[in-house]
Amino acid sequence: MELKRVVVTGLGAITPIGNDVPAFWDNAINGVSGAGPITRFDASLFKTQFACEVKGFDASKYIDRKEARKMDLYTQYAVAVAKQAVEDARLDVENEDRNRIGVIFGAGIGGIRTFEEEVGYYAANKANGPKFNPFFIPKMISDIAAGQISIMYGFHGPNFATCSACATSTNAIADAFNYIRLGKANVIVTGGSEAAIAAAGVGGFNAMHALSTRNDDPQRASRPFSASRDGFVMGEGGGCLILEELEHAKARGARIYAEVAGVGLSADAYHLTASHPDGLGAKLVMENALEDAGMRPEDIDYINVHGTSTPVGDISEAKAIKDVFGEHAYRLNISSTKSMTGHLLGAAGAVESIASILAIRDGIVPPTINHEEGDNDEGIDYGLNFTFNEAQKREVKAALSNTFGFGGHNACVIYKKYAD
Repeated sequence: MELKRVVVTGLGAITPIGNDVPAFWDNAINGVSGAGPITRFDASLFKTQFACEVKGFDASKYIDRKEARKMDLYTQYAVAVAKQAVEDARLDVENEDRNRIGVIFGAGIGGIRTFEEEVGYYAANKANGPKFNPFFIPKMISDIAAGQISIMYGFHGPNFATCSACATSTNAIADAFNYIRLGKANVIVTGGSEAAIAAAGVGGFNAMHALSTRNDDPQRASRPFSASRDGFVMGEGGGCLILEELEHAKARGARIYAEVAGVGLSADAYHLTASHPDGLGAKLVMENALEDAGMRPEDIDYINVHGTSTPVGDISEAKAIKDVFGEHAYRLNISSTKSMTGHLLGAAGAVESIASILAIRDGIVPPTINHEEGDNDEGIDYGLNFTFNEAQKREVKAALSNTFGFGGHNACVIYKKYAD
């Protein structure tokens, strides 16, 4: 069968550097850090006392207050970005065939804040017998954001959540892309959200020695590809894309941001949390995406890398890029927007996809901030252009976005400039 073409017609974002797409993008290209001391809980006794929190989020702008109380914060973010994206796409929901509109939306962790609160309350009061909120389970489970979005709009198409740790929302985008190009839906609301800045989240990652402990300088703690990097900075928020079958989008006169060219999936099959030191899974996922898109390495202009600021992960990804792209690797722009947003875990792929799409639209590559002169790791080839510290203008005809998750899950998506 002939596969249908898929385009992006709407975007929504809630991030540590902006609570809508224009604010996020403006701060990203200006190199603004979203890091600061944790306010969600008392982190004074934790190894890591800072994170990239969302600031000034008002759920009542998007959700009735009574309904919001039934949602964990991660679901509130999901509903908010979905509403932004649907509005941005100018989708006339009432006059669409809602049986042909789906929601594929993921979370790597889900309602950990709700879980922590409910179990904590039970532990403190168990002598009086079990007492739990009747919304405990539906607030906590990681599929509920997709369900809430579909309920809100009455979308009856494919509806489920993906979960592949930090590759989650890229997997959601990949599934949405495949459902549409196979003719199973006209439109899919896709992406991911996360709200794991809680004692259990920070404490758990601290126990693994995964987080930066640069407590005296939070805004400079996320420093991908620098020798002085010491772990990732936790972030939170959500990102949403409206993916749409091309002819459907054209028929309703939709504005098209970019075309989804192809996706890649792979597994490291190596370690519970560490990436393969030679980047084998990362190499394979990029090769798979290029093959799926029918593109050559030379067709890519920009890579929004996973780039978490971890000692092993940054080296392995840089190696994989050189292996896949060869001499063209030195003509690419590479950047990690996690240096500004922190690591949004299951929401990372969606937010970084938005950055990749806007780089295509505007001809500008956001920077990798916090690199200092002489801060060079001998395992990384600094002949590569990591777009350190300042955004760079260039034509971006095609951009590739990488996400890699604990368990060895790798997902990659390529966006390209739309041409009829």
